[in-house]
Amino acid sequence: MSDGKQRSLSTSGESLYQILGLEKGCSHDDIKKSYRKLALRYHPDKNPDNPEAADKFKELNNAHSVLSDLTKRNIYDAYGSLGLYVAQQFGEDNVNAYFMLSTWWAKVGAERIQI
Repeated sequence: MSDGKQRSLSTSGESLYQILGLEKGCSHDDIKKSYRKLALRYHPDKNPDNPEAADKFKELNNAHSVLSDLTKRNIYDAYGSLGLYVAQQFGEDNVNAYFMLSTWWAKVGAERIQI
């Protein structure tokens, strides 16, 4: 997959781990090392005439901010980017309750439709 294709996908759900070039079970130190290496490569000051590098740098910062925060990382691992959105809207403490209730409501709604 070309770099341009990866960047366009990352804003619509590419794995944060893929953005940093890591596997899901990686350690906090792996995240830090990969982020530093890639941030130096794509930093806007080192690529002043490349707007794609600036976009990649923003994606790297977002991926690092989520994966370096243990609570956000756990939410992301369990529920993906939707979980992060729910945490932003309703608070990190309410994510599990949101998904539990939404699953329950979906089952009740489906049963009513079948009746």
